[in-house]
Order: sequence, then C-alpha cells, then structure tokens
Amino acid sequence: MRLTAPALLATTLTLGAAMASAHPVTYIGTLSNLGEPAAAASSLGTGTVSIVFDDDAFTMKVDVTFSGMSGNTTASHIHCCTAAAGTGSAGVATPVPTFPGFPLGVTSGSYSQTFDLTQASSWNPAFITANGGTVSSAFAVFSTGLAGGKAYLNIHSTLSAGGEIRTFLVPAPVPEPETYALMLAGLGLLVLRRRSIGR
Repeated sequence: MRLTAPALLATTLTLGAAMASAHPVTYIGTLSNLGEPAAAASSLGTGTVSIVFDDDAFTMKVDVTFSGMSGNTTASHIHCCTAAAGTGSAGVATPVPTFPGFPLGVTSGSYSQTFDLTQASSWNPAFITANGGTVSSAFAVFSTGLAGGKAYLNIHSTLSAGGEIRTFLVPAPVPEPETYALMLAGLGLLVLRRRSIGR
C-alpha cells in the first residue's frame, strides 16, 4: 500500500510527536573533585556520567567513565536528596557498599549497568526506610530529587573515603518539540521528493 503525500506527512508528524513525549529522561554530569571533602582537594580525577531514567519502565541505566584519579576506587553510587539543587551532601540511594560490578582498585575505568527500580536490590535499604518504607515510595522521592537537581553520583577512593570525584546530575539538553516537528517534516518532504524523482 502506497501512502499519499498528505498521509505520509501526517504519519511522520505523529511519529515525531510520540517521540517527543517519551518518558525516559537523560541526566548527565562531569566528574571532578568539586564538592568533595578536603582530602580530595589534590585530585585531578575526571570523568563523565550519563543516567537514563525511565519512569514508565521503572529502570535506570547508569554509564560512567573516569580517569586520572589519585586514589584507587573503593565505591561508587548515587546520593539523594540534598537540601538544595547542585550543592550539599546526602545519603546513598543506590546499592551499598557500591554499584554491583563497579571497577574497584583502579584509577580509571568505565561502568554500564541497567537497574530495575522495582527491585529492592536496586536501592540502599536505608534509603527505602527513610523514604516511606517501600520501593515505590523510594522511587517517588528519588525521581523528584533527580528531577530537582538534588542527586549526585560520586566515586570514593583510597585518597578520600568520603569521595574523590562527584557530579550533580542535570537533564541533558534536548531539542524542543518544534525542532522535532521541523526535522521530521523535512524528512517527510525528502521522502516525497525522492518518490517523485523515481517515477
């Protein structure tokens, strides 16, 4: 079945609207010693973090790359929720003593893991207890804290037991819905043009 030009354009725009309203949100950050204890002041460690938080599927994909740390890694996790966005300290929300499978005893490395946030094993038991006592109440508090800029990921090391490098997690820039619509409309017109040339 061949779509007419208006039908093809309408389909393209509908797909664009569906993509723009998807619920996974990507949070990013650049790791440094800013905000960590005084013991980390000499650290030149750095890295990047990307978190894909999906409040429809109740999953969180964590990607971390780090290098140049002064101490060997001892733990990594996400803390939530600080009193104010982008500053302060908070308790650990994710598994303790560290993310499962996080590279330990190294000064550089990478990590990628997807967590099922409906499972108690994806949380610090103390975070669940302090935030309503259930996985769903912990999820709600964490989701709000993450969206409000009150969650940070850090990496602890032998240099600084309290954390050597950290980053507050902020939403990644995304194109406005109008940009998606224009991009998809252009794609639709390109397809139509190719069809007319091929005749």
